[in-house]
Amino acid sequence: MSYASAEKPGTIVVDVQNHFLYSVEGSGRAIRYGIGVGGQGFTWSGVATVHDKQEWPDWYPPKEMIERKPELMRQVSTLQSGLGVPGGPSNPLGARALYLWQGNKDTLFRIHGTNEPETIGRSVSSGCIRMLNQDVIDLYNRTPLGAKVVVLASGGQAATPMSAAASTAGMSPQSPGTRQRR
Repeated sequence: MSYASAEKPGTIVVDVQNHFLYSVEGSGRAIRYGIGVGGQGFTWSGVATVHDKQEWPDWYPPKEMIERKPELMRQVSTLQSGLGVPGGPSNPLGARALYLWQGNKDTLFRIHGTNEPETIGRSVSSGCIRMLNQDVIDLYNRTPLGAKVVVLASGGQAATPMSAAASTAGMSPQSPGTRQRR
C-alpha cells in the first residue's frame, strides 16, 4: 500500500493509536498489518531493534503479571528458564516473536502472534504488539535481526523511551530469555 515515510526499507513502524504496524518497503510503499496493543497504563513508544526472533516461543509471564492475574498459574509449568508456558498453539505469544532491545538491554516488549485473534484492533495487552499468527509469520520472514522498530506515541511521534515505560508498568529489564510481556 502507499505509505509516506522517511524510514529506510526494512524498518517497522508501529502506529499504536490506529492499531497498525507497517513494514516499510521504500519508494513510498509499506505492508500494513492490524495489531493489538497495550491497554491503559501499558502503552509505550520509542525506537528499538530486533535483537532476536523465535518460532513458537516459550512465554514467561513476569511476576507482576501473575500478581495481577493469579489465574495464569493454571497455565504455567516449570520450563528451562523458569515458570512459563511452552511454545505451541495455546501459547499467548503465538507462532513467532520478535524481541525488541535498546542497545544491550532487553525492553521486555515483543512483536508476537496471539492465540486471541479477537484482540487485534484493540488496546488490551500488557504492552506488547500482537498480530494474527499468519501476519507475524509473514513479518518474521521479512524482518532481519537488527531491523529498526519505531513505536509511535499516541500523537504520532516516538516520544517515550521504552525503558522508562517498562519501569512505569512495573517491569525492570532482565537478562534475555527470562520474563516477557504479552
